[in-house]
Amino acid sequence: MKTDSRTLTLDNVPRALANFDTRGFIKLVVEEGSGRLIGVQAVAPEAGELIQTAALAIRNRMTVQELADQLFPYLTMVEGLKLAAQTFNKDVKQLSCCAG
Repeated sequence: MKTDSRTLTLDNVPRALANFDTRGFIKLVVEEGSGRLIGVQAVAPEAGELIQTAALAIRNRMTVQELADQLFPYLTMVEGLKLAAQTFNKDVKQLSCCAG
C-alpha cells in the first residue's frame, strides 16, 4: 500500500496558541489514490482531546477530504485535525485567523 502524509505543527493550531504551548504536532497518514485516512499521530500536551475523533474517522473509512470538510468547534484541539487534513490541499497559514 502506498501512502502519503502531512504533519501540522501546533503553532498552526489556534487552541495551542491560546494555551501558549505549541509543542508538538499532528500527523495524518492516508492511502495514496483514495485519500482514505489510515493513521493519525498526535504528539501534544492535549492530544487526548482529538484522538477519539481521529479513531472514529479511521474506523468510518473517511477520506482526508471528508475530514477537511467537517465542522469542528473553534478554539479546540480537535480543530487541529481539520487543519491537518486541509494541508493536503491548502496552505493552512492562510486559513486560520490565529496561526502564525
